[in-house]
Amino acid sequence: MTLTVATAIPVPEPYASQLRDARQGFGDPEALGTPTHVTLLGPTDIDQVQLRAYEDHLAAVAKANTGFGIHLRGTGSFRPVSPVVFVALAEGISSCEQLAAAVRSGPVHREHDFPYHPHITVAQELPDDVLDHAFAELADFEAQFPVTGFTLYEHVDDTWRVHREYELTG
Repeated sequence: MTLTVATAIPVPEPYASQLRDARQGFGDPEALGTPTHVTLLGPTDIDQVQLRAYEDHLAAVAKANTGFGIHLRGTGSFRPVSPVVFVALAEGISSCEQLAAAVRSGPVHREHDFPYHPHITVAQELPDDVLDHAFAELADFEAQFPVTGFTLYEHVDDTWRVHREYELTG
C-alpha cells in the first residue's frame, strides 16, 4: 500500500487560523485541507516499509536538532516561475534550511522542481488579479513564534492529517 506523506513545521495559533482564513478568502481550494505550515519535505509517495524507516529517520533528526524561532513578515511571490504568493520568513530561514536538509537526507527521496525556499503559501494556482490581491492584503502581516518540533502528515481523502509529531530535543 502506498501512502502520500509530507513533513512540515506547523504554524501555531492564532497565526495558523489567520493565514488559513485569508487563503480561503482568496479562493484557494487547498485552504481547508492543508494545515498552515512551512514545508520541509513536500508530498511524497512511500510504501509501508519506507514509512517505518522514514519515521525512524525523523526521530533521529528531531533528537539531533534544537528549537529555533521564526519571524514572519510580509509577502513574496514565485511568479512568473510559479503562480504562488506566500508569507515570507524574515528570521529562521537558515534553521529551516538545515532542518529540511536533515529531513531530506534520509531514506525517502523526492525530486524537487525548485530550490528549497522556506515560506507559507497563502495563494496558488489562482488568477493573477487574485494573486495580486493576496500579495497586497498580507503585505503587513507579521508574527513570531518558537519552533519546537515538526510534523509528519499523511494525505487522506483530500486532507492532510497529522500522522506523527516530533519534538526537537537536540
